[in-house]
Formats: sequence, structure tokens, C-alpha cells
Amino acid sequence: MTEEVSFTIDTPLGSRVTSVTYRRRGTGEPLLLLHGIGHHLQAWDPVFDLLAADRDVIAIDLPGFGASPGLPDGVSYGLSTVVPVLGALCEALGIERPHVAGNSLGGLLALELGREKLVRSVTVLSPAGFWTPAERQYAFTVLKTMRRTAKALPLPLIERMARTALGRTALTSTIYARPSRRSPEAVVAETVALRTAPGFEQTLAAGQDVLFTHDVPGVPVTIAWGSKDRLLLRRQGVRAKLAVPGARLVRLPDCGHVPMNDDPALVTRVILDGSRTVGGPSPRSAIQLV
Repeated sequence: MTEEVSFTIDTPLGSRVTSVTYRRRGTGEPLLLLHGIGHHLQAWDPVFDLLAADRDVIAIDLPGFGASPGLPDGVSYGLSTVVPVLGALCEALGIERPHVAGNSLGGLLALELGREKLVRSVTVLSPAGFWTPAERQYAFTVLKTMRRTAKALPLPLIERMARTALGRTALTSTIYARPSRRSPEAVVAETVALRTAPGFEQTLAAGQDVLFTHDVPGVPVTIAWGSKDRLLLRRQGVRAKLAVPGARLVRLPDCGHVPMNDDPALVTRVILDGSRTVGGPSPRSAIQLV
């Protein structure tokens, strides 16, 4: 069950109220989950309950995606705006410096939250921002094509396609290595989320010049990459490690760009290991990315 929280943010036009939809469950230290562009909080469904057994888990729809409305008029979707919005969201929910895990765009936001010291630890799954210009152009072209396709297909056709393994593969193989494992209902919902997201174009435009080149000192960072990521190729993980030399770099075998569905148990373990209290037990596993 999702809920909505409203809070005030500062904009060029003064203070404005915005809202974010979220799902919260579990006990323990808080863990904020951030999805990628065009997706929604249900991307985390395969691991949500597993994580909630050890953490107070808050999965959100980023502004302009899923059930969250877009940002107020005149407010940019760039990192310098969205990161403070996430900080204000945490304050509104009574969360002080949560752990954060993010996928793709959510991974880039998670790293920025870490750089701003707004979180206790950062775990990122195929984060954006470590591309070459050609790799960025390729990824953006694929995303735009996915958006156009989702908008062009009639809903009854999407529903029919989602009922078969072949149809689910056609709709989602760009982001999943094992698309047939995704339920028909989930495939329909995320295709609709992609086609209706009011923040898609503005977010993509804001990412045209984004390149993450900063370290994240003083915050534990785990960077994980699917070995079958077809959107952000795994060699970008090596660049991420160079930018954040203290990070733990792990490989997710047989996982795609959105790995939570491909191997829920492995992704859960990586996130829980990455969000252990500083000074606690060492991570149980660290599969080196090669």
C-alpha cells in the first residue's frame, strides 16, 4: 500500500508545496530506495519484503514518475534541485540520514546524496553518470525509443503482450536479463508508468551534461553492475570505481540494468551488506567486477 507525503521546497518562484508517493515497511535502520528514469517504486518489489526484514524500507516514486506529481512549474529536474527535494522528503518523513540504494538515475541521485553527507551509506546498481559521450547518447536513444514505443502501443495490446513470455521479453528485455520472470501485471504497470511519466523529458534533458567525477569521502559506497546490462554497459563500473576509489565494486552475474528482478536474493545481500552500520561486521561477499 502506498502513501503520499506533502512538503515545502524552495523554488526560484519562492516556497512551493510538492508531494511524493512512497511505500514504507519494516523495522531497523532506515533505507531509502530510488528507482531509475521512467520506472516507479514497484521496481523494488522483488526485494522490498526481503530488505524490510532487516531495515525500515522506504521506496519512493521520484518526482514526475510513478504516482508522484511533477515538480512545480519552473523547477528544474537537475541534480542540484532533486537532491535537496529528497533531503526535504526525508525530513518530512522523520528520517535522519538514511542508508540509500539507487538504480540507474536513482543511483546517480544516491551518490549525490552521499556526497552531500545526507545519508549513512550508498549502494548503487548500474548508476548513471559514468558514461562516455557516445555511451550516453546510446543510452538516451534507447530510453527515448522505449518511451515512444510505450506511448504508441494501445493498452489492450500491452496487456496481451504481457501475458506471454515472448511479449514480456519484447517489452522489457532492454532492462531485464530475465524478462520472462516479471509478472504480466508488473510489466503492464511499468510500461504504463513509462508512457505517462510527466518528468521523463525534463529529467533526460537535465542529464545531457551530467558526468559524475567526484569522490564520496566519509560515506561507505558499494557499486554493483549487472554482467548483462544492455543499457549502461558494465565497463562503466570500472570508471565508477576510479571516481570513487574507496567504493566496494561488485559484479551481479546474469543480471540486467534493473537487477532486482533478475536475482532478488543477490541484490538483497549486496544492499544489506552495503548498508551495514559503520564499524559492524565486514560484508559477507564481494564479487569483483571484471
